[in-house]
Amino acid sequence: MSTLLDQSREDASRRDWQHILHIDAVLLVSLFALSALGLFVLYSAAGQEQTVLIRQLVRLSIAFGAMALVAQFRPQWLQRWTPWLYGLGVVLLIAVLVVGDIGKGAQRWLDFGFVRFQPSEMMKLAVPMMVAWYLADKRLPPDRLQLLVAGVLIVVPVLLIAKQPDLGTSLLIGSAGFFALFLAGLSWRLLGGLGLLGAAGAPVLWHFMHDYQRQRVITFLDPAQDPLGAGYHIIQSKIAIGSGGVFGKGWLNGTQAHLEFLPERSTDFIFAVLGEEFGLVGISVLLVIYALIIIRSLHIATQAQDTYGRLLGGSLAMTFFIYIIVNTGMVTGLLPVVGLPLPLVSYGGTSMVTLMAGFGILMSIQTHRKLLTT
Repeated sequence: MSTLLDQSREDASRRDWQHILHIDAVLLVSLFALSALGLFVLYSAAGQEQTVLIRQLVRLSIAFGAMALVAQFRPQWLQRWTPWLYGLGVVLLIAVLVVGDIGKGAQRWLDFGFVRFQPSEMMKLAVPMMVAWYLADKRLPPDRLQLLVAGVLIVVPVLLIAKQPDLGTSLLIGSAGFFALFLAGLSWRLLGGLGLLGAAGAPVLWHFMHDYQRQRVITFLDPAQDPLGAGYHIIQSKIAIGSGGVFGKGWLNGTQAHLEFLPERSTDFIFAVLGEEFGLVGISVLLVIYALIIIRSLHIATQAQDTYGRLLGGSLAMTFFIYIIVNTGMVTGLLPVVGLPLPLVSYGGTSMVTLMAGFGILMSIQTHRKLLTT
């Protein structure tokens, strides 16, 4: 009997600790494990440069700090400020097209002197938040008028971002908004109709795509047609992953990365470095950690107390899933190259902070729900 009482006290103190900090322990441990694995792979991919590792550690610290900060805000507060965040994001996207800073042939940044900001990153959160906000007090599943309004809320920022041009981010943001709609109860008949409409509109989309975007699609279909040019990334990536076998060549022993055959090895194509050095076993460990994060995130979404929390939480979880599918798909040649990083593994900063802020929202939904029900 005393053992049961001690156990209940321990459980209560654990819940209290999570309540005070507004942190979900399961999600936090999974994110720490993913980040640790990412640092091991990045150290090898970057040629054992300690400066790269230190920069990544700083960025991870900022990202986890952003997660902890966002987790402190109640979902009701986030819901109240959602329209203002969305409106600010749209205004900043318009500003990018007018006075945006150009880099690497794209106009995606606003330079404020002390900081260079990419407004499309905030829309990864603002769009699903806005769709969830709009549908929160509506009867679900949404009717045609509500679907039309929600569709406009999604399409406006997607088109503004595609104009920069940034097709990868625009598709990701469109997916985030779509998942919020899907979780609201879209019928399969409507989904089928949208799929047919998208297939019919593919020739029109092809006409408006930039030359480099068309080349990515052509390379995806047949990378061997230009093995030393457009198809080089995918071919070398496949060689790296295939040469890893089951157990890999060992940490720091990857030849494709260290002999510089593999381009973008510390950013977009870091998954190939993992496959070469840790093999199928390493890839499986990474995917298991990703699966734990997604399952926990979806569980939090299902336990949310209101429609806003359920739609937003589910959309954020599925957007994280899309990140993983798109990056691993393009590295293995199953999808066209669109330039999305591998979450919390690739070297980078802005997208990492955005992702972790999303997990902060999920933790807010979870911990504040418990506060209200205990």
